[in-house]
Amino acid sequence: IIKMLNSEFNEFAKNPDMDLDPSDLRKSMESVDEWIYPSINNGVYRCGFAKSQTAYDKAIGELTESFDRLESVLSKQRYIAGDRFTLSDIRLFVTLVRFDEVYVVYFKTNTRSVANSPVLLNYVREIYQMPGVKETVNMDQIKLHYYCSHPDLNTYSIVPRGPNFEALLQQPHNRDKLSRKRPLEEGEEKKQE
Repeated sequence: IIKMLNSEFNEFAKNPDMDLDPSDLRKSMESVDEWIYPSINNGVYRCGFAKSQTAYDKAIGELTESFDRLESVLSKQRYIAGDRFTLSDIRLFVTLVRFDEVYVVYFKTNTRSVANSPVLLNYVREIYQMPGVKETVNMDQIKLHYYCSHPDLNTYSIVPRGPNFEALLQQPHNRDKLSRKRPLEEGEEKKQE
């Protein structure tokens, strides 16, 4: 659906020339999406709905490893697939913006947090501060939905107050200072200069 929304309705779009699925970054996007979806996007659900300690331990191990990998990649390049904002960044943002307020507590993904990762916090700040994005993030609604939709996980629908993660997102970021380098391919090492 997200790929379809990128171009199928351009005749109605305010920014029809915006392409978040550029052909020159597709290989890089596919490469990052391949590990981000199962270990981060779906990883939080694998942790939260695990039916055994073994399943949880496997899921949280993969999520933690991928969280660290995200931090490494985004410390070297501005966006997850390279030098431009893409659909891969949207896919990642929607999980990271919910991570500290919902997933850390509710889905037991407490080995890492966005607030304690300067690189990821800065990355989420940049996207949150892009025109039109902040207005799509309703943290009260997000928390109400998660904490009240699964009675097996939260019998009394108690919604924790949380750390006010959105206040952190409103502080300035410095992601624009990252140089515009091409993304490293899977398995490629950075050359020593």
